[in-house]
Amino acid sequence: MLVKAERYFLCFLSYSVLGWLYEVFLEVVVYRWGFSNRGVLFGPYCPIYGVGALVLVLSLRRLRDRDIRIGKLPVTPLLVFAAAGAIATVIELIGSYVMEFTTGGWMWDYRAYPLNFQGRIALNPSVRFGLGGLVFLYLLQPLLERAARRLPDRALALLSGSLAGLMLLDAAVTFF
Repeated sequence: MLVKAERYFLCFLSYSVLGWLYEVFLEVVVYRWGFSNRGVLFGPYCPIYGVGALVLVLSLRRLRDRDIRIGKLPVTPLLVFAAAGAIATVIELIGSYVMEFTTGGWMWDYRAYPLNFQGRIALNPSVRFGLGGLVFLYLLQPLLERAARRLPDRALALLSGSLAGLMLLDAAVTFF
C-alpha cells in the first residue's frame, strides 16, 4: 500500500511542477508580464495542480478506460474533457477560498474574462483545464505510471521521501 502512496505522491509532485511551468510559460511567453514565482511555496511547484491532477486521475480513470459511443462515434474523450473541466473548476474555486482564508487573497483574477464568478473561476480557464485533463489522463499519466513502476521499491521510497521532506521544509520556511 505504501508503494502506491509513494507513486501517487510522485504524480502529485510531477503535476505540481508541470503546473508551475505552465503558469510561468503563460506569464513570461504568452502574456509577456515577466517572471514571478507562481506558486504559494518557494519551490517550483503549484500544489493546486498536483491536487487537481490526483483528483482527476482517481476520479476519471475508469471513465477514461471505457468505450462509450453514440452509434459509431466515440464520446468518452468528450465526457472526460467535460468532467475534467468541471472538477478542476470546482477545485480552483475551493482553492481560491482556502488561499484567501490563509493568505488574504488568491493568485489569479479572472474578472476580465467573460463568464466569470467573482474573478475566481471563468469559462476560458475551465476549457483549458478540460484540455489539460485530456493531455495528462491520456498521455502524461500513463508515462508517469510506467516510469514509477520501473523504479525499485527502495528507490521509489527514497525518492518520494526525500522530495516530500524538501516540500515540507519549503512549507515550513514559507509559512513560519
